[in-house]
Amino acid sequence: MRRSLLTLTFVSLASMFTLAQAPAAGDVPADRRDLRQDRRDVRKDQRDINHDKRDINRDRVKRNRDVKNGNYAAAKAEQRDINHDKRDLHHDRADRNRDRKGVRHDKRDLRQDRKGH
Repeated sequence: MRRSLLTLTFVSLASMFTLAQAPAAGDVPADRRDLRQDRRDVRKDQRDINHDKRDINRDRVKRNRDVKNGNYAAAKAEQRDINHDKRDLHHDRADRNRDRKGVRHDKRDLRQDRKGH
């Protein structure tokens, strides 16, 4: 009995100290920093997306020229490069969408912090 009471007391004290060290729910400067970082990530991802699109278009022109000239080995290599760029484009779009979701979440947190919720 005494042992379980001591264990319960120790666990209660440990959890209280853990909660006391937790950051406050209304940390506006941290929310602003997080929002700026997410916006920066969205812009970087959009630049990557635009670069991938340009690269895909450039590779398609090269592939079509290779097919027209009968250089099928080079056309196949260009197609592999196009497929690689499309996979990269897909990953960049998914990353951008996750970052946009983070921006929405951070904006909502800031609004709630300003209202005092």
